[in-house]
Amino acid sequence: MSDTTIKQNSLKAWVLAARPKTLSGAAVPVLIGLSLAYTDAFLYGDDAFSWTAALLCMLFALVMQIDANFINDFFDYARGNDDTETRLGPLRACTQGWVTTDAMKRAIAATTCAACVIGLPLVYFGGLEMILIGVLCVVFCFLYTTHLSYLGMGDVLVLLFFGIVPVCITYYIQLHTITYEVLIASIACGLVIDALLIVNNYRDRDNDKRDGKNTLVVHIGERATEHLYLSIGIIACLMGIVFWTSQHVLAFILPLIYLVLHAFTWLKMRRIHQGKQLNECLGETARNILIYGLTVSAGLLLL
Repeated sequence: MSDTTIKQNSLKAWVLAARPKTLSGAAVPVLIGLSLAYTDAFLYGDDAFSWTAALLCMLFALVMQIDANFINDFFDYARGNDDTETRLGPLRACTQGWVTTDAMKRAIAATTCAACVIGLPLVYFGGLEMILIGVLCVVFCFLYTTHLSYLGMGDVLVLLFFGIVPVCITYYIQLHTITYEVLIASIACGLVIDALLIVNNYRDRDNDKRDGKNTLVVHIGERATEHLYLSIGIIACLMGIVFWTSQHVLAFILPLIYLVLHAFTWLKMRRIHQGKQLNECLGETARNILIYGLTVSAGLLLL
């Protein structure tokens, strides 16, 4: 039943539809890419780093994340996957009637266009290839919810579009190259953020199996998923050894704070095992991702 305290299409309704807690997952890869670029910029001259490009990259990532959330909200409602009686995750705007479907369609069009407008000036900084990158981001934003998440491709897309693409492209826009260190850092970032999708799908495994949504969790089972959740955090931190070898020792050491928190969230995840209470682990995982991004960036900047 809809929450009648939330006025339809109100500001509060749109804030809930935008899912502010998910924005850390969009901001962290850009933050890491910018930190890497800033520390390396002195090799290319004092004016190598552009704060305008940095702002555009961050805004593009945040608007695209909101766009993805709107798309997910609308299409899951249209497919009947947000049944209030069986849903375990946070309530969704269209299903609850907080936002009308027509308004959501317009919002999807508006945020998609806004992302394109924000991203277009990046052609000046990164070259015409930025148009292709932007198109791929928009296309896969739609394909994820409508098709690929049902084929177990969600984790691959997270690795690509919350790791490799944003970290590497953010760095490339600044310095027009991509280093081995940047590539490793981007993969590690993608693994850390994938933990959010893993715990989300772990919570929804029974509903997803019923609805024919063949996520990785459905494929490998709950026990293997629990091991995977812990392992990706460990692997990501171990990949940080690349920072040690490049004289950014703190960028390897500080993220160990994240790993401790990640392990505690894993223990809670195993203890709760199923049900709505797993939303606590979802919130903690989002927090852990932000801490990872902040500690890696701090380690890079504190020379």
